[in-house]
Amino acid sequence: MPDRNASAVMLDDVRLRLGSAEFHFDCRIAGGVITAVAGPSGSGKSTLLNLIAGFEQPDQGRVLIGDEDVSRLSPADRPVSLVFQDNNLFAHLDLFTNVGLGIDPAMRLKPGDRLAVSGALARVGLGGYEKRLPATLSGGERQRAAFARALVRRKPVMLLDEPFAALDPGLRAAMADLLLDLHRETGHAIVIVSHDPQEVARLAADVLFLEAGRIALGASRETFFTRTDIASVADFLGKADGG
Repeated sequence: MPDRNASAVMLDDVRLRLGSAEFHFDCRIAGGVITAVAGPSGSGKSTLLNLIAGFEQPDQGRVLIGDEDVSRLSPADRPVSLVFQDNNLFAHLDLFTNVGLGIDPAMRLKPGDRLAVSGALARVGLGGYEKRLPATLSGGERQRAAFARALVRRKPVMLLDEPFAALDPGLRAAMADLLLDLHRETGHAIVIVSHDPQEVARLAADVLFLEAGRIALGASRETFFTRTDIASVADFLGKADGG
């Protein structure tokens, strides 16, 4: 069972200004569970992930992963794996190399690493695809390759920024199933940005709902879906004005 009392990630009074936008995040993300980050466009969902990943650094406050203050560490030095909507595969490199970069950007792979790459590709349904180029794959296959790259990094926190948004409904469901399977196998903390209430209901144990650069609600999934007293949450759930 996941240890919900263990913080995978903590944003301790984190403040950041980007142009005219101001963000203030003060929250704890539980270890070993899937946490969804939801909210209107422009509310700060990707900014929250960027602060955890290290692509943005706070003007004030601290970002902790486990017990370590990572606020000033580069993205490469943080114990996180990333999966983006556009999957970030290098078009000129085959899948084996794209996934192997998750282990070592210089591709200095040991025999065990090479086995791990092939094993990760097999785990996501791409066994035998090592020499394929991204352009020869479907959108769902490219996203599966991105998951394989995250898997080989073996980091305790996985961050996903709307990874299924560009996929059709059937592929979205298949990728959600894959994510749940991977979570059961690894027990890692997963933080996923989503605009889809059904996706949140299916995947998440906890929800952080953002509005105007702040956390309007942090709650369990069960509690989140009852909080139609908060206008922005009701709108997200399609229950505004009692609808």
